[in-house]
Amino acid sequence: MITRTVSKNPRTTRGDLVNDLQRAGTKVTKATISNTLRRQGLKSCSARRVPLLKPVHVQARLKFAREHLDDPEEDWENVIWSDETKIELFARALKMKRGWVFQHDNDPKHTARAMKEWLRKKHFKVLEWPSQSPDLNPIENL
Repeated sequence: MITRTVSKNPRTTRGDLVNDLQRAGTKVTKATISNTLRRQGLKSCSARRVPLLKPVHVQARLKFAREHLDDPEEDWENVIWSDETKIELFARALKMKRGWVFQHDNDPKHTARAMKEWLRKKHFKVLEWPSQSPDLNPIENL
């Protein structure tokens, strides 16, 4: 029954199988389920965990979206996405003009005091990005 159920529905969890077997009158543990599936050549995997959003994160995302809802497309063309390349090399290659905006994901390397000072000295405007927000860098989504 275990192998047949998993073959029909590969997303069946061990807990589901334990409950199904208990309803059928057989008491087993999750370890027994895992061992049985392994002997049949089936492997188990866990769903990837994602960070849970607290209400404060949801509100920060909504606030950011509302503030930038009507920004013209040209404004976004002047955003330097932090994962694209090193800023110093990028700045030299483009002969950086004023008006560029730096977006970062609140990673500690971007929020360090030395980095903030460097950005200030280079006259970079920093786009305030809500913590626990997805990376909207177009390069990341290719």
